[in-house]
Amino acid sequence: MKIRKISELDSITIEKIIIKAQNEKKPYEVIKEEFGVVEKDINEIMKKRLNKEIFELWKKKAVASKPKPKPMKFNTIEDDDLNAKYYIKNKFE
Repeated sequence: MKIRKISELDSITIEKIIIKAQNEKKPYEVIKEEFGVVEKDINEIMKKRLNKEIFELWKKKAVASKPKPKPMKFNTIEDDDLNAKYYIKNKFE
């Protein structure tokens, strides 16, 4: 879907976005697919239309539903392997 700006949206579409954002578990992805509005614009719409406390609660819920980056996995080298490699390398020098 084409990415749209807030100024291109009419009031009915903005109301639909607000309802979707409050009801969905993953509001950013769903709204971007359906309406073509990016995360920054969704936050701006919600901040303008909701009062401060409700916006803060919604923001916590929306951010918590974002997938968190997976931690990087490092190959662990066991001490026995390291000692064996060191021994063989130094034996032939």
